[in-house]
Parts: sequence; structure tokens; C-alpha cells
Amino acid sequence: MGTSEAVLQVLSGAVPRLFHSDSCLSTSDSIFASKFRLKCSRRRASRYLQFLKCSSVLQYGVRGIGSGVPNKKADPSSLQICKCQKSESVSGVTTEDGNGAWFVDNAKNLNPINGMVNAPNVLEFQDLQHLKQENEGLKSNSANGTLRDTFHKISVDSIEDEAWDLLRESVVYYCGSPIGTIAAKDPTSSNTLNYDQVFIRDFIPSGIAFLLKGEYDIVRNFILHTLQLQSWEKTMDCHSPGQGLMPASFKVRTVPLDGDDSATEEVLDPDFGEAAIGRVAPVDSGLWWIILLRAYGKCSGDLSVQERVDVQTGIKMILRLCIADGFDMFPTLLVTDGSCMIDRRMGIHGHPLEIQALFYSALLCAREMLAPEDGSADLLRALNNRLVALSFHIREYYWVDMKKLNEIYRYKTEEYSYDAVNKFNIYPDQISPWLVEWMPNKGGYLIGNLQPAHMDFRFFSLGNLWSVVSGLATMDQSHAILDLIEAKWADLVAGMPFKICYPALEGQEWQIITGSDPKNTPWSYHNAGAWPTLLWQLTVACIKMDRPDIAAKAVEVAEKRISQDKWPEYYDTKRGRFIGKQSQLFQTWSIAGYLVAKLLLADPSKAKILVTEEDSELVNAFSCMISANPRRKRGRKNLKQTYIV
Repeated sequence: MGTSEAVLQVLSGAVPRLFHSDSCLSTSDSIFASKFRLKCSRRRASRYLQFLKCSSVLQYGVRGIGSGVPNKKADPSSLQICKCQKSESVSGVTTEDGNGAWFVDNAKNLNPINGMVNAPNVLEFQDLQHLKQENEGLKSNSANGTLRDTFHKISVDSIEDEAWDLLRESVVYYCGSPIGTIAAKDPTSSNTLNYDQVFIRDFIPSGIAFLLKGEYDIVRNFILHTLQLQSWEKTMDCHSPGQGLMPASFKVRTVPLDGDDSATEEVLDPDFGEAAIGRVAPVDSGLWWIILLRAYGKCSGDLSVQERVDVQTGIKMILRLCIADGFDMFPTLLVTDGSCMIDRRMGIHGHPLEIQALFYSALLCAREMLAPEDGSADLLRALNNRLVALSFHIREYYWVDMKKLNEIYRYKTEEYSYDAVNKFNIYPDQISPWLVEWMPNKGGYLIGNLQPAHMDFRFFSLGNLWSVVSGLATMDQSHAILDLIEAKWADLVAGMPFKICYPALEGQEWQIITGSDPKNTPWSYHNAGAWPTLLWQLTVACIKMDRPDIAAKAVEVAEKRISQDKWPEYYDTKRGRFIGKQSQLFQTWSIAGYLVAKLLLADPSKAKILVTEEDSELVNAFSCMISANPRRKRGRKNLKQTYIV
């Protein structure tokens, strides 16, 4: 069989597509694999080699996960060693260089082509040129169109391969085991700040990607080790936050072993916000942790992790911290500015939608995982009460569409009564001119924040998308959110998906609200920058509503340039045309967000590990609240009432 025939078999799918690493690339160049992959002219018929797992194994005592056993003193003679083990052999093929690890999907599917085993699916540039020459003059316009589609598929496959290579390079090891992924691995940046740490929120798309690929260990290790950090003492200026707070990030550090300077040990160094810019505690970390814990159990089938006593205790500590009684009259979670993905001052203090959507999702996930026992009865009752009140509050008061805007436009103010229509004393002049023109006739969304005499009408993407995923928004509202995204595609997607919020704060408003933040200038970073990582949340939301074509279209937009741009953290300008002025390159959650979107679009049924649906109990309780006038007058509390409004 000739070379061109072998190539055609690869194009037609006769040869299995496996993840690989180019053997002609040096280690330092591997991060630019996609760019240089087609420039390698040497034949690599045996490119698909088995995965070599090289892990540093420390020969001193290591505390077991969740064991509570103190570290044992190390033997001074113990040395850090590197063990390279070949998982399986592939027809006697061995590696010839040491440029990293090769990962394969299924090494057992071998299709010989003229003596070659597993010919590469990413073709050399010369092969492509030769194939094009052979087809010139022999194909009709339809055939040429098919060939173009084939070349596009090859390009997309190479982007996915590059993304997997980069994601695996970002993995952090603790005592020889994978424990997470660093935020970014940008070789062009001399100032890493804290991007060399493992962030809880940043790891979520990485964890989901590994789960969807059947690689569960890294997620399990992450869940259990971060749980240990939950109980660490955390103080700032002699003040300690409530128990249950999860760290924003952590770093693996190598330190001298106590009493023996000749030996070292690895320790986890967490940051609960006391070292973060602005010194803000990460409210979303614990909520994301619960969501990932449920996804791990559903995807792996391993429920033993969530059933562990220490894990059950960790869930309860997070819940008690979130639903503790306070001065607030609303069922929403009260937080300070910068306590979530938008971790700088952006005027989201109060009751931001992103936190409420994650809060609602975490409550549903926790209720599903909590073991039924006497000690959990009161907590479950409070959890159910909060779920019903929270869903009613968000659906009733955060929702805006043309009809609702017109209602707000006609609001009367200064209503002092228990049955007021304008409960929060919202002034109609708060409706900005941009919103009147921007709101489509078909579609709507959940506003960014609600407080007395204040409605933040900005569209916040993560909050709206996760409201769809979690079921916080009704089915009609969820479809309307996607309708708005389609109608305002040029604003929310444009040159790169997806705007973190819309519109940007500008002029005096930007100066007052952000404090003239030089990083959050208009249409940059958190101030309406475009964040590729939001692709995966968009994909889950679209799949849930049976509208995956919207997500597929957004992924196609991203594929045109995200790899060429070296996987930036975010994009600037109103249309997302520039790489962010302070954007880190090779941002891990940009890479992982793209991979999760691709994996879910390839198999939409896997989105069920993230989607939560209301059960009949919540639906009935919510219906009762709607039928009973929520503006009823104050009266003596009914002691038999199950749900507190």
C-alpha cells in the first residue's frame, strides 16, 4: 500500500485516533506542539508509544489522606528517586527519547498499515501537500468540499491534541500523586504572581475533563487533600473566619524536615485569602468543591468518597457556614466584592448572581450526598427551606425581559406597606438607556445583583449559565437566556467567547465602582473581557436545554484562533479582538474549558454529572408559594409550616 493510500486510510478513520506527542520536538518546544507539528518532515510511523509514567516518589513518611496521623521522621538515607514504568508494551515498540510522557486512548486497537502500527492521525506537511496534489483534477466540487472538511478536521484534532498535552503538563504532584493543575504555565512571563498555584475554582474544568476521560485519581486526590486544608487555622490581623471555609488556592512546597536539615518533605501551603490581592475570602471555593464531589461520584461510580465520615463532615461545615443565621432579610448569600471568579472590585458586593447560582447548585448536590442520619435532620430541613426561598427570590426578583422592564419603568416608589409591589424601592431611572436598546423582544436574563434601591442590570455570564445548569432558572427562563445569547451573539461572543459580563463600566462609573482599577479598564479582564473558559459552562447549559448547536457554534469561533494565540486567559476590546493586555498565556482553565466543551458535545449524555433537576417536593413547595400571595401581610408564624418564606 502506498503512502497516499495509508494517508487516506487515516483520513477515513481506519486508523484509531490516539493522543500523542511528537518525537521530533524538544521538551522546551512541546508547548508549541500545534504550531510546529506539521513542520516535522521525518516519518513517525511508530509515534504512538505507550505512556511512561514518571513520578517522584519520596522515601520518607507521608501523612495519609484524612488519616490525621502526624508525619513520621524521615530516614536521612532516604533519597528522592524517579521510577519510570512502562504500563504496557505495544508490539515491542519502545521510546527513543525522553521528551515527556505519551498518552494513548486505547493501545489495544492496532491497525497495521503496510507494516506500520497506529499511523499518526496528524499528518506531516509534506503528506498533506502530496495528498492535495493527487486529488487535484480528480475530484468534483463536492469532493473538494469534502477534502476541505477533512483538512479542517485534522486541524481541529491537532488543537485537541495540543490542549491535552498542555493540560497534562500543568499537573501538580504531591508526594508522587497528581493533586491538581496550576493556573497557568506561561513561559513568556517572568512574573508568575500566584499563577503557579492550584486554584479551587480554576481546577474545576480540569477535573471535569479528567473525569470525562476516565482519569479519576487526580480528582479524588484533589477532593481529599483540599478537604484536609479546610480545617487549617486561618487568620488575618488576629481574626479568623468561620469553620468550613475552603482555600482559594494552594501550593506544593518542599521544606526541610523538622530536626533533620539533610532531608526534605513536601507540604501543602494554602491561601484562604490572607495573601490574595484585596485579602478577600473565596466564597465560591467550597461551593465548587461540593459540585465537583458530586460529579466525581456520578462519573466514576465511586460513592465511597462522599460517604466517608471526614467528607460528610466537610460538606456539613460548608453548609452551616453558608446558611448560618444573620441580619439579612433575603435568602440569598451576602458576600463582599471580589469573592468569586470576579475577584477584584467590580461592584458585585451584596447578593451577586454568580454566588447565588453556585449556592443553589451546591445545596442540591449536598442534599443528594448527605447520609440520612439523626444528626443531619435539622440541617436537611434548613437546607430545604433555603432552596425553596432562594429559588422563589431569584426567579421572581432577578428576572428581566421586555415585559418586566416595562413594569419596572412604571414602578411607584416610597411604598410603605406589607403588600408593596416595588418591594426594594427601585427607582425607574435606574433603567439605563443601553438596556432599553439592548434587550431583545424575545429573550431575557437574570440581573447581576439586587439590593435595596439598587438593581445591577449588567448581564453576568457565569451566573446566568449556571442558573440554567442548576435549575435555579425555570425552563422558560432558561430558554429565554439562550434566546438572548443568540440574539446578542455579536456582543457576547463576537471574536472570542465568552463575555464575562456586559456591558463594561466606563468613564466616571468605572472610576467610582472599580476605584480606577488599571487591570479592569473598559472591555478588559473582569470588566467585560472575553474568557474562553466559559465555553464549558455554556456547553453544559445548552446541552441541558437540548440546544447544543449554540455551544458548537461558539466552539468553532474559539478554534479559529485560541491555539494560535497560545491559549490566553482572557481577551480585550468590545469584540474580543486583542489578547488581554495582562493576560497569562497557556492558561489552564482556558485549555480545560475548551476540552470539556469538546468532550460534552461529542457525548452530550455525560453532561448529567453536572446538571441538577428540581425534585417534586421542591416544585410543589414552590407552587404553594406562588398560589399563596407572597405579598401577604405579616402574621403569627405557623409552627406547622415546613418551608420558611
